[in-house]
Amino acid sequence: MPAALLDLDSLLTVERRGWDALCRSEGGDFYGDLMTPEGVMLLVNGAILDRATVASTLNGSPAWSSYSLDDARLIPTGDASAALIYRASAIRDGEPDPFVALMSSHYALVEGEIRLALYQQTTITH
Repeated sequence: MPAALLDLDSLLTVERRGWDALCRSEGGDFYGDLMTPEGVMLLVNGAILDRATVASTLNGSPAWSSYSLDDARLIPTGDASAALIYRASAIRDGEPDPFVALMSSHYALVEGEIRLALYQQTTITH
């Protein structure tokens, strides 16, 4: 039954909680708690951030003022894991263009809790 936590609605809820934290400049706290010890984030700028780096730096990132998550799909990857993919569009005050990218978040159940193992951004350039 715990794998029910890895359905589309549950993972979208977690994903939105993460974006909401980023809108409050609290992403380091949120993702530091959510990520597996070995988890990494691969950002559109080529940066690869481990959990410790995310936890120590993400609160200092400029906050998003708004975001939308569209075209979400769930890809089961095992008995206790799943990937969520979607298109994100986010705006920061003072920036002329929105940030638009495809996102992939791979989640696993660890001791009955949803944990983020891998997050990747892919820019939309074409």
